[in-house]
Amino acid sequence: MQAPDDFNPPVGQAIELQPGLHRILAPNPSPMTYRGTNTYLVGERDLAVIDPGPLSEPHLEAILSALRPGQRISHIVVTHSHLDHSPLAAPLAERTSAPILAYGGPQAGRSAVMTQLAQQGLAGGGEGIDTAFRPHIEVTDGELIDGDGWQLEVIHTPGHLGNHIALAWGDVCFTADHVMGWASSLVSPPDGDLTDFMQACHKLQARDWSVFHAGHGAPITDPAERLEWLIAHRLTREAQILAALEDQPRTARQLAERIYTETPAALLPAAERNVFAHLVDLYGKSKISTHEDLSVDAKFVRAA
Repeated sequence: MQAPDDFNPPVGQAIELQPGLHRILAPNPSPMTYRGTNTYLVGERDLAVIDPGPLSEPHLEAILSALRPGQRISHIVVTHSHLDHSPLAAPLAERTSAPILAYGGPQAGRSAVMTQLAQQGLAGGGEGIDTAFRPHIEVTDGELIDGDGWQLEVIHTPGHLGNHIALAWGDVCFTADHVMGWASSLVSPPDGDLTDFMQACHKLQARDWSVFHAGHGAPITDPAERLEWLIAHRLTREAQILAALEDQPRTARQLAERIYTETPAALLPAAERNVFAHLVDLYGKSKISTHEDLSVDAKFVRAA
């Protein structure tokens, strides 16, 4: 899905999205982050900052400058520990004395199969892990974070990263990088797990939402439709992989070259990681098999 060209808010300015909610765009545009990371401020007096963003002195000052007289930051909530979301949390905590809340450190929530792949030497191929990130307070799925006139419900949504959470604010959901409107979420083993990702999609799908506020890009005003598209997109890719394994065994790289025929060669490594995420998921569901150890270089076949 193409990113809407009309989403280009000013960097570093607090934009009111609705009463009690403001968004500040960080100065880190890239092919992975679109216009930059969205930082959200929730509340009227004591505020929660959701995803302070990358290590950036201008963005730190932008967040602090957004405070009106009588306001203070009481909570800093980090949805996941990628370098474009979490590094500014520590400097912001130092300036405000607010605690940092998150699901856990960089490896929290990582699935058993991804832990095994990481131990075998598979390294991340995504947005970069904030390896130094440590929250002051660890939160769990279903936990309520209570503030001054606001409440956030923690929804553990692993898949993009094991420690990824979404946050429910009534019927509004801050989906971070799990659901975005400008692109499908990156799932790159061993940081990302497609089995977890799909389960988390269905978890969000079980509830009625008015809007999704994502980690990057514009608000998603049709959450149910976007979730349907995201799930269908992954199932379509799964079907392509299974079809390509009908005639002979193939590796993730061979499958990527066969399926992503219009993708520039420079982007094939990312496509290979995406295919491997699907292969691990299909292997776990016994739809494919391999005579080798589970790895990105293994050849896979359709299960009998």
